[in-house]
Amino acid sequence: MSDTSTTPGRRPVVTPTRVVAALCLIAPFVGMLWVSSYSKVEPTLIGIPFFYWYQMAWVPVSAALTSVAYVLVRREQRARKGGDSA
Repeated sequence: MSDTSTTPGRRPVVTPTRVVAALCLIAPFVGMLWVSSYSKVEPTLIGIPFFYWYQMAWVPVSAALTSVAYVLVRREQRARKGGDSA
């Protein structure tokens, strides 16, 4: 059996920072896999149906959310190691 209690020298694996990073990574999947939310033509954007521009809008949003998750995890890793080295 493994001991799930935290020892004085160890920090918990699931932290609020990691939860936020996970939500940033899960959001694009939920947004794209929930097809019934965007499977329509209206509203159009400069003649492009909603179905297409909604999917294309997720490309930069996904990149931004992935970058945020990366920065959060890297910052936490540096804090765990106790140094500011890259």
